[in-house]
Amino acid sequence: MTHSIFIYILIAAVVSLIIRALPTTLMRRQITNRFVRSFLYYVPYVTLSVMTFPAITKATQNPAAGYAALLVGILVAWFRKNLFETAIMCCLTVLVIEFLL
Repeated sequence: MTHSIFIYILIAAVVSLIIRALPTTLMRRQITNRFVRSFLYYVPYVTLSVMTFPAITKATQNPAAGYAALLVGILVAWFRKNLFETAIMCCLTVLVIEFLL
């Protein structure tokens, strides 16, 4: 039983097109529901978080270094430092903890 890669690519393209085109064809007017608007506002942030947080602990040799860098990143960002400073502090945290362990 042989399968053509082109069939798989076609199915993936159709599904991707449906996911993108269906909301624009069904929603002709502006969304006024506050709950739906707030939900749609936070979807990109949640998606990015779901992809990023597991990678933080798996990217290091020791998961403790990843968790420590996550905590340091949260603290540094809490004090309104920019993204570059936050990334540098997280990298230094991983470096120091990996060296100590």
